[in-house]
Amino acid sequence: MRQIHLLLAALLLSTAAHLLCQTPHALVLSGDYTFTHDPSIAHEGNTYYVFSTTMRAKEGQLPIRCSHDLHAWKMCGYVFKQIPGWIQKISPETKGLWAPDISYFHGEYHLYYAYSKFGVNSSGIALATNETLDPKSPKYHWQDRGLVLKSTRADNFNAIDPNIVLDAKGQPWLCFGSFWDGIKMRRIDAATGKPSAADPKLYSLARRVRPADPDPAKPGLPADWQAIEAPFIVRHDHYYYLFVSYDLCCRGTRSTYRIMVGRSSNVKGPYLDKNGKPMLQGGATQLLAANSRWVGPGGESILRQPGGDFIVFHAYDAMTGRPALQISTLTWQHGWPHAALGTTGEVR
Repeated sequence: MRQIHLLLAALLLSTAAHLLCQTPHALVLSGDYTFTHDPSIAHEGNTYYVFSTTMRAKEGQLPIRCSHDLHAWKMCGYVFKQIPGWIQKISPETKGLWAPDISYFHGEYHLYYAYSKFGVNSSGIALATNETLDPKSPKYHWQDRGLVLKSTRADNFNAIDPNIVLDAKGQPWLCFGSFWDGIKMRRIDAATGKPSAADPKLYSLARRVRPADPDPAKPGLPADWQAIEAPFIVRHDHYYYLFVSYDLCCRGTRSTYRIMVGRSSNVKGPYLDKNGKPMLQGGATQLLAANSRWVGPGGESILRQPGGDFIVFHAYDAMTGRPALQISTLTWQHGWPHAALGTTGEVR
Protein backbone atom coordinates (compact mmCIF):
# COMPACT_ATOMS: atom_id res chain seq x y z
CA MET A 1 0.00 0.00 0.00
CA ARG A 2 2.84 2.36 0.87
CA GLN A 3 4.39 1.76 -2.56
CA ILE A 4 1.07 2.61 -4.22
CA HIS A 5 0.89 5.86 -2.25
CA LEU A 6 4.47 6.71 -3.23
CA LEU A 7 3.71 6.01 -6.88
CA LEU A 8 0.57 8.15 -6.72
CA ALA A 9 2.52 10.98 -5.06
CA ALA A 10 5.24 10.78 -7.72
CA LEU A 11 2.60 10.80 -10.45
CA LEU A 12 0.91 13.87 -8.96
CA LEU A 13 4.24 15.71 -8.66
CA SER A 14 5.10 14.81 -12.25
CA THR A 15 1.69 16.01 -13.45
CA ALA A 16 2.00 19.27 -11.49
CA ALA A 17 5.49 19.91 -12.91
CA HIS A 18 4.21 19.25 -16.43
CA LEU A 19 1.30 21.64 -15.97
CA LEU A 20 3.65 24.27 -14.55
CA CYS A 21 5.89 23.96 -17.61
CA GLN A 22 2.82 24.33 -19.83
CA THR A 23 1.68 27.54 -18.10
CA PRO A 24 3.18 30.62 -19.80
CA HIS A 25 4.66 33.35 -17.64
CA ALA A 26 5.85 36.89 -18.25
CA LEU A 27 9.50 37.69 -17.56
CA VAL A 28 10.43 40.49 -15.17
CA LEU A 29 12.63 42.97 -17.05
CA SER A 30 15.09 45.62 -15.88
CA GLY A 31 17.49 48.16 -17.35
CA ASP A 32 16.90 49.86 -20.68
CA TYR A 33 13.76 48.10 -21.87
CA THR A 34 11.38 51.06 -22.04
CA PHE A 35 10.42 52.87 -25.26
CA THR A 36 10.99 49.63 -27.19
CA HIS A 37 8.46 49.41 -30.03
CA ASP A 38 7.95 46.58 -32.58
CA PRO A 39 10.74 44.39 -31.15
CA SER A 40 12.46 41.63 -33.12
CA ILE A 41 14.82 39.27 -31.31
CA ALA A 42 17.82 37.09 -32.17
CA HIS A 43 20.34 35.04 -30.17
CA GLU A 44 24.03 34.77 -31.03
CA GLY A 45 26.70 33.41 -28.71
CA ASN A 46 25.80 34.31 -25.14
CA THR A 47 23.81 37.42 -26.05
CA TYR A 48 20.23 38.19 -27.00
CA TYR A 49 19.68 41.14 -29.33
CA VAL A 50 16.44 43.10 -29.70
CA PHE A 51 15.97 45.44 -32.67
CA SER A 52 13.12 47.95 -32.61
CA THR A 53 11.45 50.91 -34.29
CA THR A 54 13.26 54.24 -34.10
CA MET A 55 11.89 56.28 -31.19
CA ARG A 56 14.66 58.89 -30.83
CA ALA A 57 15.77 59.74 -34.38
CA LYS A 58 18.51 62.16 -33.25
CA GLU A 59 20.41 59.33 -31.55
CA GLY A 60 20.34 56.87 -34.45
CA GLN A 61 18.10 54.64 -36.52
CA LEU A 62 16.82 51.20 -35.45
CA PRO A 63 18.09 50.86 -31.86
CA ILE A 64 19.64 47.61 -30.62
CA ARG A 65 19.34 46.35 -27.04
CA CYS A 66 21.37 43.50 -25.55
CA SER A 67 20.93 41.00 -22.72
CA HIS A 68 22.67 37.87 -21.48
CA ASP A 69 19.63 36.47 -19.67
CA LEU A 70 16.49 38.00 -21.29
CA HIS A 71 15.85 39.91 -18.05
CA ALA A 72 18.45 42.72 -17.76
CA TRP A 73 18.72 44.90 -20.87
CA LYS A 74 21.05 47.66 -22.04
CA MET A 75 21.32 49.80 -25.15
CA CYS A 76 24.18 48.57 -27.35
CA GLY A 77 23.97 50.60 -30.53
CA TYR A 78 22.02 51.46 -33.68
CA VAL A 79 21.94 49.91 -37.12
CA PHE A 80 22.35 53.28 -38.88
CA LYS A 81 23.53 56.67 -37.66
CA GLN A 82 20.88 58.27 -39.85
CA ILE A 83 18.28 57.39 -42.47
CA PRO A 84 20.06 56.12 -45.62
CA GLY A 85 20.35 58.81 -48.27
CA TRP A 86 18.43 56.87 -50.92
CA ILE A 87 15.41 56.66 -48.56
CA GLN A 88 15.61 60.38 -47.76
CA LYS A 89 15.58 61.07 -51.50
CA ILE A 90 12.56 58.95 -52.46
CA SER A 91 10.65 59.40 -49.19
CA PRO A 92 11.57 62.78 -47.69
CA GLU A 93 8.64 62.61 -45.26
CA THR A 94 10.15 59.57 -43.51
CA LYS A 95 11.40 60.67 -40.07
CA GLY A 96 12.35 57.29 -38.64
CA LEU A 97 12.76 53.65 -39.67
CA TRP A 98 10.18 51.14 -38.49
CA ALA A 99 9.53 47.56 -37.50
CA PRO A 100 12.87 45.77 -38.10
CA ASP A 101 12.89 41.99 -38.50
CA ILE A 102 16.08 40.01 -37.86
CA SER A 103 16.69 36.59 -39.40
CA TYR A 104 19.60 34.38 -40.43
CA PHE A 105 19.95 32.57 -43.73
CA HIS A 106 22.44 32.13 -46.57
CA GLY A 107 25.35 32.63 -44.17
CA GLU A 108 24.45 36.07 -42.80
CA TYR A 109 21.98 38.03 -40.74
CA HIS A 110 19.23 39.81 -42.65
CA LEU A 111 17.55 42.86 -41.14
CA TYR A 112 14.43 43.90 -43.06
CA TYR A 113 12.87 47.20 -42.04
CA ALA A 114 10.28 49.69 -43.28
CA TYR A 115 10.09 53.36 -44.18
CA SER A 116 6.87 55.35 -44.57
CA LYS A 117 4.81 58.19 -43.24
CA PHE A 118 2.14 57.40 -40.65
CA GLY A 119 -1.25 56.74 -42.23
CA VAL A 120 -0.24 56.30 -45.88
CA ASN A 121 0.74 53.30 -47.99
CA SER A 122 3.47 55.05 -49.98
CA SER A 123 5.89 52.77 -48.18
CA GLY A 124 8.85 50.50 -48.69
CA ILE A 125 10.75 47.60 -47.18
CA ALA A 126 14.55 47.68 -47.23
CA LEU A 127 17.36 45.33 -46.21
CA ALA A 128 20.62 45.50 -44.30
CA THR A 129 22.91 42.51 -43.74
CA ASN A 130 25.70 41.61 -41.32
CA GLU A 131 27.98 38.63 -40.73
CA THR A 132 27.57 38.92 -36.97
CA LEU A 133 25.49 40.72 -34.36
CA ASP A 134 28.44 41.16 -31.99
CA PRO A 135 29.50 44.84 -32.16
CA LYS A 136 32.94 43.89 -30.76
CA SER A 137 33.71 41.58 -33.68
CA PRO A 138 35.95 42.88 -36.51
CA LYS A 139 33.40 41.38 -38.91
CA TYR A 140 30.61 43.58 -37.55
CA HIS A 141 29.32 45.90 -40.26
CA TRP A 142 25.78 46.65 -41.44
CA GLN A 143 25.69 46.57 -45.23
CA ASP A 144 22.87 48.56 -46.81
CA ARG A 145 21.29 46.35 -49.49
CA GLY A 146 18.69 48.88 -50.56
CA LEU A 147 15.05 48.51 -51.53
CA VAL A 148 13.32 45.13 -51.39
CA LEU A 149 9.79 46.10 -52.41
CA LYS A 150 7.45 49.06 -52.16
CA SER A 151 3.80 50.07 -52.30
CA THR A 152 2.16 53.21 -53.66
CA ARG A 153 -1.20 54.92 -53.25
CA ALA A 154 -2.39 52.91 -56.25
CA ASP A 155 -1.84 49.60 -54.41
CA ASN A 156 -4.30 47.91 -52.06
CA PHE A 157 -1.55 46.82 -49.65
CA ASN A 158 1.02 48.54 -47.45
CA ALA A 159 4.69 47.51 -47.62
CA ILE A 160 5.62 47.78 -43.94
CA ASP A 161 6.08 45.40 -40.98
CA PRO A 162 8.31 42.84 -42.73
CA ASN A 163 8.96 39.33 -41.42
CA ILE A 164 11.03 36.47 -42.83
CA VAL A 165 10.01 32.85 -42.37
CA LEU A 166 12.00 29.85 -43.60
CA ASP A 167 9.82 26.99 -44.77
CA ALA A 168 10.55 23.29 -44.18
CA LYS A 169 13.00 23.30 -47.11
CA GLY A 170 14.84 26.42 -45.91
CA GLN A 171 13.23 28.65 -48.55
CA PRO A 172 12.78 32.22 -47.23
CA TRP A 173 9.45 34.03 -47.57
CA LEU A 174 8.74 37.66 -46.72
CA CYS A 175 5.36 38.45 -45.18
CA PHE A 176 4.30 42.04 -44.53
CA GLY A 177 1.33 44.39 -44.42
CA SER A 178 -0.72 46.88 -42.49
CA PHE A 179 -4.39 47.91 -42.89
CA TRP A 180 -5.65 48.12 -46.52
CA ASP A 181 -6.15 44.58 -47.87
CA GLY A 182 -4.23 42.96 -45.05
CA ILE A 183 -1.22 40.68 -44.84
CA LYS A 184 0.71 39.73 -47.98
CA MET A 185 3.72 37.55 -48.80
CA ARG A 186 6.44 37.22 -51.44
CA ARG A 187 8.95 34.46 -52.07
CA ILE A 188 12.56 35.62 -51.49
CA ASP A 189 15.72 34.70 -53.39
CA ALA A 190 18.03 33.46 -50.61
CA ALA A 191 21.15 34.62 -52.45
CA THR A 192 20.04 38.25 -52.86
CA GLY A 193 17.50 38.70 -50.08
CA LYS A 194 15.21 40.30 -52.68
CA PRO A 195 11.93 39.01 -54.21
CA SER A 196 12.35 35.87 -56.28
CA ALA A 197 12.01 36.24 -60.06
CA ALA A 198 11.02 32.56 -60.16
CA ASP A 199 7.81 33.32 -58.26
CA PRO A 200 6.50 36.87 -58.75
CA LYS A 201 3.10 36.14 -57.17
CA LEU A 202 1.85 38.34 -54.32
CA TYR A 203 0.15 35.96 -51.88
CA SER A 204 -2.66 37.08 -49.57
CA LEU A 205 -2.61 35.59 -46.07
CA ALA A 206 -5.03 37.48 -43.80
CA ARG A 207 -7.40 40.44 -43.73
CA ARG A 208 -10.15 42.02 -41.65
CA VAL A 209 -13.55 41.55 -43.28
CA ARG A 210 -16.85 43.36 -42.81
CA PRO A 211 -18.77 43.02 -46.10
CA ALA A 212 -21.12 45.93 -45.44
CA ASP A 213 -18.22 48.39 -45.59
CA PRO A 214 -16.65 49.91 -48.71
CA ASP A 215 -13.92 48.23 -50.70
CA PRO A 216 -10.60 48.16 -48.72
CA ALA A 217 -8.75 49.47 -51.77
CA LYS A 218 -10.32 52.92 -51.34
CA PRO A 219 -7.84 55.84 -51.25
CA GLY A 220 -6.46 57.01 -47.93
CA LEU A 221 -6.07 55.26 -44.59
CA PRO A 222 -8.75 52.57 -44.18
CA ALA A 223 -11.20 52.60 -41.31
CA ASP A 224 -10.11 51.42 -37.87
CA TRP A 225 -11.99 48.14 -38.24
CA GLN A 226 -9.56 47.15 -40.99
CA ALA A 227 -6.57 47.32 -38.63
CA ILE A 228 -4.40 44.24 -39.05
CA GLU A 229 -0.60 44.40 -39.17
CA ALA A 230 2.73 43.20 -37.73
CA PRO A 231 2.72 39.65 -39.17
CA PHE A 232 5.11 37.04 -37.85
CA ILE A 233 5.17 33.42 -39.06
CA VAL A 234 6.84 30.59 -37.15
CA ARG A 235 6.96 26.88 -37.95
CA HIS A 236 6.09 24.53 -35.09
CA ASP A 237 5.62 20.78 -35.52
CA HIS A 238 3.43 20.26 -38.59
CA TYR A 239 2.06 23.81 -38.88
CA TYR A 240 3.02 27.36 -39.75
CA TYR A 241 1.55 29.87 -37.29
CA LEU A 242 0.71 33.40 -38.44
CA PHE A 243 0.72 35.91 -35.58
CA VAL A 244 -0.76 39.36 -36.29
CA SER A 245 -1.69 42.49 -34.35
CA TYR A 246 -5.32 43.57 -34.52
CA ASP A 247 -6.69 47.05 -33.85
CA LEU A 248 -4.69 50.19 -33.01
CA CYS A 249 -1.19 50.87 -31.72
CA CYS A 250 0.60 54.09 -30.92
CA ARG A 251 -2.18 55.80 -28.91
CA GLY A 252 -0.73 55.50 -25.42
CA THR A 253 -3.35 54.47 -22.88
CA ARG A 254 -5.95 54.40 -25.69
CA SER A 255 -4.01 51.75 -27.66
CA THR A 256 -6.18 48.73 -28.46
CA TYR A 257 -3.59 46.40 -30.03
CA ARG A 258 -4.09 42.67 -29.36
CA ILE A 259 -2.21 39.67 -30.67
CA MET A 260 -4.08 37.12 -32.79
CA VAL A 261 -3.01 33.87 -34.44
CA GLY A 262 -4.00 31.29 -37.04
CA ARG A 263 -2.24 28.27 -38.53
CA SER A 264 -1.71 26.45 -41.82
CA SER A 265 -0.02 23.28 -43.03
CA ASN A 266 1.42 25.32 -45.92
CA VAL A 267 3.48 28.49 -45.55
CA LYS A 268 1.38 30.07 -48.32
CA GLY A 269 -1.86 29.32 -46.47
CA PRO A 270 -4.74 29.12 -46.05
CA TYR A 271 -4.38 30.11 -42.39
CA LEU A 272 -7.29 29.14 -40.12
CA ASP A 273 -8.20 30.07 -36.56
CA LYS A 274 -9.02 27.56 -33.81
CA ASN A 275 -12.62 27.36 -35.06
CA GLY A 276 -11.52 26.68 -38.63
CA LYS A 277 -12.39 30.13 -39.99
CA PRO A 278 -9.92 31.39 -42.63
CA MET A 279 -7.89 34.45 -41.71
CA LEU A 280 -8.63 35.76 -45.21
CA GLN A 281 -12.28 35.88 -44.10
CA GLY A 282 -11.54 37.71 -40.85
CA GLY A 283 -10.82 34.63 -38.72
CA ALA A 284 -8.21 34.76 -35.94
CA THR A 285 -7.79 33.39 -32.41
CA GLN A 286 -6.82 35.82 -29.67
CA LEU A 287 -3.51 35.18 -27.92
CA LEU A 288 -2.95 38.33 -25.84
CA ALA A 289 -5.03 41.38 -24.91
CA ALA A 290 -4.80 44.22 -22.38
CA ASN A 291 -4.89 43.81 -18.63
CA SER A 292 -5.09 46.40 -15.84
CA ARG A 293 -1.32 47.03 -15.91
CA TRP A 294 -0.48 46.99 -19.63
CA VAL A 295 -2.59 47.87 -22.67
CA GLY A 296 -2.18 47.37 -26.41
CA PRO A 297 0.13 44.33 -26.59
CA GLY A 298 1.40 43.83 -30.16
CA GLY A 299 4.25 44.19 -32.64
CA GLU A 300 5.28 40.63 -31.79
CA SER A 301 8.14 38.31 -32.76
CA ILE A 302 9.01 34.78 -31.68
CA LEU A 303 12.32 33.38 -30.41
CA ARG A 304 12.73 29.62 -30.86
CA GLN A 305 15.05 28.06 -28.28
CA PRO A 306 15.96 24.41 -27.49
CA GLY A 307 14.74 24.87 -23.92
CA GLY A 308 11.49 26.60 -24.88
CA ASP A 309 10.07 29.40 -26.98
CA PHE A 310 9.51 33.07 -26.16
CA ILE A 311 7.27 35.77 -27.58
CA VAL A 312 8.62 39.32 -27.57
CA PHE A 313 6.32 42.31 -28.05
CA HIS A 314 5.57 45.80 -26.79
CA ALA A 315 2.74 47.10 -24.63
CA TYR A 316 1.80 50.47 -23.18
CA ASP A 317 1.92 51.44 -19.52
CA ALA A 318 -1.74 51.71 -18.48
CA MET A 319 -0.95 54.83 -16.40
CA THR A 320 1.60 56.75 -18.49
CA GLY A 321 0.86 55.36 -21.96
CA ARG A 322 4.55 54.84 -22.67
CA PRO A 323 5.64 51.69 -24.55
CA ALA A 324 7.95 49.05 -23.15
CA LEU A 325 9.44 45.71 -24.10
CA GLN A 326 7.53 42.63 -22.93
CA ILE A 327 8.71 39.00 -22.98
CA SER A 328 6.69 35.88 -22.19
CA THR A 329 7.39 32.20 -22.45
CA LEU A 330 5.40 30.72 -25.31
CA THR A 331 3.88 27.33 -24.59
CA TRP A 332 2.10 24.98 -26.95
CA GLN A 333 -1.00 23.04 -25.93
CA HIS A 334 -3.17 20.95 -28.25
CA GLY A 335 -1.50 22.55 -31.26
CA TRP A 336 -2.00 26.17 -30.22
CA PRO A 337 0.31 28.77 -28.59
CA HIS A 338 -0.26 30.41 -25.20
CA ALA A 339 1.44 33.46 -23.68
CA ALA A 340 1.15 35.81 -20.69
CA LEU A 341 1.10 39.57 -20.19
CA GLY A 342 2.88 40.84 -17.08
CA THR A 343 1.15 42.57 -14.18
CA THR A 344 4.18 44.50 -12.87
CA GLY A 345 6.74 46.98 -14.18
CA GLU A 346 6.65 50.72 -14.63
CA VAL A 347 7.55 53.13 -17.40
CA ARG A 348 8.46 56.55 -16.06
